[in-house]
Amino acid sequence: MKVEIWSDVVCPWCALGRRRFAAALARFPHTAEVEVRYRSFELDPGAPRRHEGDREERLAAKFGSDRAQVRAMHDRMTAMGAAEGVEFRFEQAQDGSTVDAHRLLHLAWAEGGPALQEALKERLQQGYFAEGEPIGEPEALRRLAVDAGLSAEAVERVLGSDEYLDAVRADEEQARRHGITGVPFFVVDATYGASGAQPADALLQLLEKAWEEGHAARSA
Repeated sequence: MKVEIWSDVVCPWCALGRRRFAAALARFPHTAEVEVRYRSFELDPGAPRRHEGDREERLAAKFGSDRAQVRAMHDRMTAMGAAEGVEFRFEQAQDGSTVDAHRLLHLAWAEGGPALQEALKERLQQGYFAEGEPIGEPEALRRLAVDAGLSAEAVERVLGSDEYLDAVRADEEQARRHGITGVPFFVVDATYGASGAQPADALLQLLEKAWEEGHAARSA
């Protein structure tokens, strides 16, 4: 059974959804037969390598709110993350383009399949949300990718070229065809979908439904 997850590495709801999906998968009786792949989705496709200036002020302008509301939103998300074992330190987050991070996630899949892609996804999210790494800067991406187990040579090759950019764009085009406008978004066997950081119970039900109906169809 194949599970595709459209998400962005700077999306806090995606980090929560990823943790909840892992909890659901741990309870699923057929975990060994599930292949999970992360697909690319950029929340801010026009972002520079690094946003300059006051982050709270920029987010307040984006959401049509004020700084106090942005802080309150961050406080709520931080508390939710803590309950799921996800550390959010928004005060030190350094936003920027995530296209290169997504290209490296495709490299991870090519080099080591689901396990290496999962390791890189974790390292990128930890670096951005908890450690204040500038997610759009090549130097930070090199460090995080090698930490996750990717080869330094391959990382350097990808970051020095446009390699896997077509794969990122193909993921984003597929998201448009699926009607995905927000992430995380889970697609099971190209048939069953769930939007948002669903509770683990709901994601488990999605897996069970896809498994049961898929096996019923194959047995018919």
